[in-house]
Amino acid sequence: MIITSVSMFFTGTLLAGPSVYIPLGSANQVIKVDAATDEITATYTGVDNPHGLVATPDGEYLIAGSLKETPLKKGEAKDAPNSKLFFIHPAHGHVMSTIPVAGWTHHQAITSDGKYVLSTHGMHGSISVVDLEENKVIKTVKTGPVPNYTLITKDNKTAYVSNTGNNSISEIDLTTWKVKRKIESGAAPEHIAFSGDQKTIYVSNPRAGKVSVVSVASGKIIKTYKIGKAVHGLDIGDDGKTLFVSSKKENKLVAIDTVSGTKKELQLSPAPYHLNTIKGAGKVYVSSRKKPIIWVVDQKTLKVINTIKLPAGEAHQMAIVNE
Repeated sequence: MIITSVSMFFTGTLLAGPSVYIPLGSANQVIKVDAATDEITATYTGVDNPHGLVATPDGEYLIAGSLKETPLKKGEAKDAPNSKLFFIHPAHGHVMSTIPVAGWTHHQAITSDGKYVLSTHGMHGSISVVDLEENKVIKTVKTGPVPNYTLITKDNKTAYVSNTGNNSISEIDLTTWKVKRKIESGAAPEHIAFSGDQKTIYVSNPRAGKVSVVSVASGKIIKTYKIGKAVHGLDIGDDGKTLFVSSKKENKLVAIDTVSGTKKELQLSPAPYHLNTIKGAGKVYVSSRKKPIIWVVDQKTLKVINTIKLPAGEAHQMAIVNE
């Protein structure tokens, strides 16, 4: 077990919104933000370059992946564990334990019952599956070259993994842990997000500067949206129809009404990066790739209403817990 320190900050407010947990990458820490006030209320250290992050549904644990890995020794198998997942207990304020995994972790997803955590391992062409009850990796599923992002359906029956290296999305049966089919994704897919009804997957295609719209039923691209250079983060709004997308090189956030097709844009500089809609708070949190800040944007007006100054590092995949 690894025990590390935690710094706590309290805002004194009586009103609490959803809690947003944010990994700060090169700063080797995870922070907690109160979405009602946009203030940092806790800092958790002892994690190595965290990028992917999920929370158990009850908020009791955070599971952080790491971009750090130890070089394999001569003679070691290619799939030998050389990185870690970090289990943080927010109430206790420290890292409780770690689980060894093969290869650094890019992004993560968790089933809605809190039983399984799926992590993408880009250099291994696979995802690992951790059973939280058994506290260990129970499966490794080969998906394709450079898997990036994972979505899990609400019924916990199916997962979708974007494969940047072969222009596809793998559909995985979570009862058999088998890839059922490969569906279209557009060029070099990275981040993916469901529509509100989970009948559609929105896919970022950074090199093409667009978002592909994929029908889950047919597995085909049914529409594309031109966004701008280096598309990165995307997420669906509280209304289930507004898609928010960042463009790093064109320094903008784009909001698309997926019913009417109309777009609105907000200039954000420098380099808007990861983003998450904070459901229940009516906000979008957008990080910068080049500065330790998060812009807080109102979903309806598409205006910046606050800025969160980070202690260091850069914000990556966020986990939201309604408390």
